[in-house]
Amino acid sequence: MISRHRPVRFHDRQDAGRQLAARLRDENLHEPLVLALPRGGVPIGYELAMALDASLDVFVARKIGAPGHRELAIGAIAEGGDVVADAEALRMLGVSSTRFDQLADAERAELSRRVRLYRGERPLPDLANCDVVLADDGLATGITAEAALRSLRGRGARRLLLAVPTAAPESAARLRGLADEVVCVIAPADFVAVGKWYDDFDQTSDEEVLRLLAAAGQPRTAAAKRSNSPGMSGPAG
Repeated sequence: MISRHRPVRFHDRQDAGRQLAARLRDENLHEPLVLALPRGGVPIGYELAMALDASLDVFVARKIGAPGHRELAIGAIAEGGDVVADAEALRMLGVSSTRFDQLADAERAELSRRVRLYRGERPLPDLANCDVVLADDGLATGITAEAALRSLRGRGARRLLLAVPTAAPESAARLRGLADEVVCVIAPADFVAVGKWYDDFDQTSDEEVLRLLAAAGQPRTAAAKRSNSPGMSGPAG
């Protein structure tokens, strides 16, 4: 379910999450569980969990950046999953398999650190019989979400949905082959970058991730959880 019409811009991740939640309300989800990709996906996931009266947790995935250009994704890794490589990017940049493995090992170490930080010793929730919603703040290449979807696919979820406020159309189309459905508010032809569609796209901190996970708590009615929301009026960051 993707809209390609030119949108009103998202004010921040809170606003984007609420607009995305409105799209998900028609999905008739069974035992929904929201898994958010940290860090930027957590404010999105929080809004989805509030609207759906669902549990919220993180599912950690890491982009593998090109040597000297960390923002340029050449692969990704997700907890419990194999490494996903962009073969075309590796070829064009002349990155050897040995060098790629070294970069992947470094990101694997950071991934493990973040799992410990965000979940401690608590295991990932049981996905059996759940409709799992994987949330992020947007898809550019989509390779990090791809790694997460591949890892989640074998964990017994009833359905696996990918939910993002905005996406490059080609990335959303590609990932529909891995998710049961991709739910996206906008997939504009002139996408360029995720941050282009937000007025406020400041980086989300580890502290914000932990705060939102704690605030989500256990499933209760969406209205009750909203009334207990800890100061969500400002930008999520």
